[in-house]
Amino acid sequence: MATTMSSISERTDKALRKSEALLEGHFLLSSGRHAGRYVQCARLLQYTDLAAQVCTDLADKVRQQLGDDKPFDVVIGPAMGAVTFSYELARAFGVRGLFAERAAEGGFDLRRGFEIKPDERVLVAEDVVTTGKSAGEVVTMLREMGVSDISAASIVNRSGIANPFGGDVNYYSCIEVDVPSYTADACPLCESGEHGDADACLRHPRRLGRGAGADRAGA
Repeated sequence: MATTMSSISERTDKALRKSEALLEGHFLLSSGRHAGRYVQCARLLQYTDLAAQVCTDLADKVRQQLGDDKPFDVVIGPAMGAVTFSYELARAFGVRGLFAERAAEGGFDLRRGFEIKPDERVLVAEDVVTTGKSAGEVVTMLREMGVSDISAASIVNRSGIANPFGGDVNYYSCIEVDVPSYTADACPLCESGEHGDADACLRHPRRLGRGAGADRAGA
């Protein structure tokens, strides 16, 4: 029986909660904004069974949507955050799994003898997409290499829009998570004082359903 999109979302939600990857509290994001929720997929990906589950589900979802059992030739993710995810997603598709590394002058480079041919179909993997900045920089790198068939995928889409990469890059995810964020001077969490101020909370991470506090999180 074909896997339904709703069951994939439900299983991913359970995996995030089981691995305590879905955090609630008072978070100071690297952008300087504040939020009451944060998704740390590294907590999920440390468990090989959960990593295999979400990556297999995502690969099945893509195959169903495209009607193609092997729609990509290679999966690549930006280091360091997407190294594990891109490798496991490549395993689920049965293709090569690579990672790109930050270049000194900005953007990303392929190193370590990795090669991608211009005619290969490439999937850019990022565990959580918010703005899509890092994955987008990998897309730019690929285009500069002459690659034209590029898609993107993530476990979690918390961008608030269906496709943060634009219409020329197909995008797939297991689950959408709503994570409102606020400027420091308009943060209702600061105003309420329920979890303390964000700076004080940095030293006391709060996991879902547990004690107070939060930690510094990605943008």
